[in-house]
Amino acid sequence: MTFVALFIGLAIGSFLNVVIGRLRSGETGWRSRSRCPDCHAVLRPSELVPLFSFLALRGRCRSCSKPISWQYPMVELSTALLFLSAFWLRGGDAGVLGGGALLVLRDWIFIAALTVVFVIDLRDMVVFDSVTLPMIAIAFLFNLAAGADALDLFLAAAAGAGFFLFQYVISRGRWIGGGDIRIGGMMGAMLGFPGVILALFASYVIGAVAALGLLAAGKARWSGQMAFGTFLSVGTLLALFFGQSIMAWYASLLSL
Repeated sequence: MTFVALFIGLAIGSFLNVVIGRLRSGETGWRSRSRCPDCHAVLRPSELVPLFSFLALRGRCRSCSKPISWQYPMVELSTALLFLSAFWLRGGDAGVLGGGALLVLRDWIFIAALTVVFVIDLRDMVVFDSVTLPMIAIAFLFNLAAGADALDLFLAAAAGAGFFLFQYVISRGRWIGGGDIRIGGMMGAMLGFPGVILALFASYVIGAVAALGLLAAGKARWSGQMAFGTFLSVGTLLALFFGQSIMAWYASLLSL
């Protein structure tokens, strides 16, 4: 099953690259053939094998020899590794056979959505409602099926969205974008309480460290903007994977 999880992750990562590319370009023809973004040559089946095609082509288009963006292999590889991590963290073969298949499937869907948000916001500083709004409903359904409390999920989603809505209102949209409000709601629906609080805290810590690193390297200015959706995606993944362990560790500190 380990290799199956890895293979599925590579295949989904390849599909996510298509989703990301077509959302960024505004293309609506989802049934159209994949093409080179530079010369628009239709890609052969042999050029669509996740990760291996990039290596075989040495990172260049077969038709025009233009470099292929590193986004493609990175998304495929990271999705595969995240899928495999979710499979292991839910107990591997024993966990799936013991009734954990729903949680693994749920985690894989969350990973896919968060990967799309991460990449598009990192590249364009845009968050698409066509990703976050459906995912709020999907997260509710999967978590309810997994036994979560409906009121807890609703309050967590409201808290996540409200946290950013408050900042948006008092700053008149200067601090954050409207897309962050929808991401906050999605985070709450995915994680519930106290997971959404942990994810928000982790996101701000990661964002602060990244900002200081960019400032020190001269790659950013104090007045500049950052793609905060990328950090929210990472914080959500950390809470999804390790939230229970982190909260148990914190509770043990309080009991000392």
